[in-house]
Amino acid sequence: MENNMVIKILGIGCHRCKTLEKITQKAISDLGIDAEILKVEDIVEIMNYGVTYAPGLVINEKLVLSGRLPSITEVKEFLINNQEK
Repeated sequence: MENNMVIKILGIGCHRCKTLEKITQKAISDLGIDAEILKVEDIVEIMNYGVTYAPGLVINEKLVLSGRLPSITEVKEFLINNQEK
């Protein structure tokens, strides 16, 4: 599976945000996706995505999750379902 995906982890650097980043990195590795992970810690930019509870996960500028930690299976589904075609 090949892709040039841009993934953003939204959060101010808390434990949950760091955990989401690790889960996302593992899912990308497992799927063999070519993706760039960016950490967004600016509160105004985070709020611009409509996120009021961290962490948030944005794939190709689409908010797919906020306010909770997903399972690795969920993250893989988000990645597969949000690939640019």
